[in-house]
Amino acid sequence: MENITIRKASVEDAKDILNIYSYYVENTSITFEYDVPTEEEFRERISNTLIKYPYFVALIDGKIVGYAYLSAFRVRAAYMYSAETSIYVKKDIHSKGVGTLLYSTLEETARKQGIVNLNACITFPNEKSETFHRKFGYKKAAHFTNCGYKFNRWCDVIWMEKHIGEHSIPPKKFISFSDL
Repeated sequence: MENITIRKASVEDAKDILNIYSYYVENTSITFEYDVPTEEEFRERISNTLIKYPYFVALIDGKIVGYAYLSAFRVRAAYMYSAETSIYVKKDIHSKGVGTLLYSTLEETARKQGIVNLNACITFPNEKSETFHRKFGYKKAAHFTNCGYKFNRWCDVIWMEKHIGEHSIPPKKFISFSDL
């Protein structure tokens, strides 16, 4: 495994993160965005995410090669103990341990926040992502057919979930990432 470091993302990372993400927007149906966001829009996304949820970057030799973050699973208050995961790794860096370290860091942080459910939305089929999530203990929870349209084809989506904490009553207090 290469010498990978993980750190909290900042708005100053937007350009490097966007360089990774733009490949997936322009060339894949892994994301359902049609247009690459602007750097300013990405700065806002990072800033808004960091209020409640973690956002991490992975670096090799000081260069950002991947990123992962949590976001609200749904916006209603009762969903605060569930979060959606997102991860993107530079297209030529796969299978080097970057995703593993990013997800491990996300899970550890989510537990500290009081989050007990992690949910991943995956364009189907995507065997690499499905295998990656299964390796982390995620299980398929839902399959939606023909729910996204990109690159002149209809795409399915699956949701995979993982319970990372106890579903106690009452639950532990949710702690925003900015308060950790």
